Amino acid sequence: MVLVLWQQALAQTGDPRPSEAASEEGRLYSSSDLDKRYDMVINNPGVQIEATEAINLLYNYQFDEADIEFRWLRYRYPDHPMPRFLLGLAEWWKIVPNTDIEKYDDTFLAHMDSTIILAERLLDAGKYKVEPAFFLSAAYAFKGRLYSERKKWTKAAFAGKKALKYFELCKGNGDLSPELLFGDGLYNYYAEWIPKEYPILKPVLALFPKGNKKLGQQQLQKVANNAFYTRVEARYFLLQIYSMENEYNQAYELAKYMWQTYPNNPYFERYFCRTAFVTGKAAEATQAAENILSKIERGMPGYEGVSGRNAAYVLGYYNMGYYKNYDLASKYYQQAIDFSLQTKSTNAGYYLSSLIGMGKIAEIRKDYDAALRYYKLADDRADKKSGQDRDAKKAIENLKKIKREQRRSSRRNR
Repeated sequence: MVLVLWQQALAQTGDPRPSEAASEEGRLYSSSDLDKRYDMVINNPGVQIEATEAINLLYNYQFDEADIEFRWLRYRYPDHPMPRFLLGLAEWWKIVPNTDIEKYDDTFLAHMDSTIILAERLLDAGKYKVEPAFFLSAAYAFKGRLYSERKKWTKAAFAGKKALKYFELCKGNGDLSPELLFGDGLYNYYAEWIPKEYPILKPVLALFPKGNKKLGQQQLQKVANNAFYTRVEARYFLLQIYSMENEYNQAYELAKYMWQTYPNNPYFERYFCRTAFVTGKAAEATQAAENILSKIERGMPGYEGVSGRNAAYVLGYYNMGYYKNYDLASKYYQQAIDFSLQTKSTNAGYYLSSLIGMGKIAEIRKDYDAALRYYKLADDRADKKSGQDRDAKKAIENLKKIKREQRRSSRRNR
């Protein structure tokens, strides 16, 4: 939308900005008048109209089109942190499908640092503190997210403290309350969750206030329903939280809605496939898995090995367990294994379960030596006392019994 209006203005006036005349014909609002009426750019409905299309393009992985829209916003507001933040958000979503890939890190951090610089200037110069504090809080929070993915715990803690500092400046502002609740919700949930899952981080988290998981989840649900800028980010975290809390039906409903809204977002489609599988919706899981593998083959943005190992395992599981099509099951299990090797995730459940699946198929075909190799590899790679480790050990013991019976039978028949 913004690009079309800009092109219309260029054609009519030769000016790189939409003129007031072009604006009268092509817009439903006067951007200059609206800018005067709103203290905060992010509350300006004109900006929200323009940003909505760009943000939807971003979340649907149409990054080139979104980039054009964001750069127009940067042209219109060169001294404001919002366009820089949105450019950084686009880089973050390039990282999301496979957080082990680091090639987008530098660009992401550069945009977030630019956001911080512009927001600090706005904070120092202006009488309105809430808006720049909001962007400072958000930029530091996103930097903290990346640093935690990279296991740079000191940097993550520093960024988190900065985010909390500026978040406190924002509190109490009714116009931004849905957006600010996002920070509260995230903090409350993970401040309680992280020490239990990562005890090594307890000394670091002792510097922060205590959290409340239940309250945090409720706050994120409110943000997911009411916020403008942080709505999708809240849903991103809720998908993870529902799965961690074993609330699979809620995870499925949310994942399905997000995939229908952004059909080319690999993260949402992967979660839809996974939650449909876990909740027993075989037809939907199968279709999603086939879509994912097709998109990987076509080289669509963000579709790669992490989504591939998920999708291939689902198809291998159904073909072996439901359809008894062992040739297809072997093909898909091998794909899941190959994707896992490609993404260096040989301790992941899909890899281990695919090895066990290949072992079962070899056992059905009475190729016991091949079956034993698959089971032993799964046993070697699985975490001790995990479900896959128990399954592999049990299968190995059963195979040993079968081979002993074969030897006894062979001796009797001599």
